[in-house]
Amino acid sequence: MRPTTISSTPVMRAALRWTAGIAVVLAVVGALVGYLVAGTSGLWSALTGIVLAIVFLALTGLSVLVANRWYGGPLYVPIFFGIVLGAWVLKFIAFIAVLLLVRDQPWVDPVVFFLSLVAGVLVSLAVDVIVMVRMRLPYVGEVDLPDADESGEARSAD
Repeated sequence: MRPTTISSTPVMRAALRWTAGIAVVLAVVGALVGYLVAGTSGLWSALTGIVLAIVFLALTGLSVLVANRWYGGPLYVPIFFGIVLGAWVLKFIAFIAVLLLVRDQPWVDPVVFFLSLVAGVLVSLAVDVIVMVRMRLPYVGEVDLPDADESGEARSAD
């Protein structure tokens, strides 16, 4: 009997929860620093960069969680990779489109935007590493073990 959930689901959920909490803190700090460095354009540039980084990095975890809903089905592997790779391609195209739209805006301070974008990516990656290190995952997952009798010893297949 296979489990109803896959072992990556709790990891992705924890990573998304931590990322959401840290994103709020990072947005407040980034907005404050951006405002102190470049005024209101720095504030909006910092918020835009941080939100862009966090949203696009969180889409990976969300795509894995959505794809895991097909776990156990005969087409799980192609569906999983189709969803995750499709989300990655869409993220890439959307990221380039957002950068092209934002780059010539008068309210954007390029240095603050870039540094906040990098900070958002680094913080999100750090959260992912911390969650992975702290999660208790089995070394062997999603396997079927032979039946055991009351004494705990495996029954022989006669």
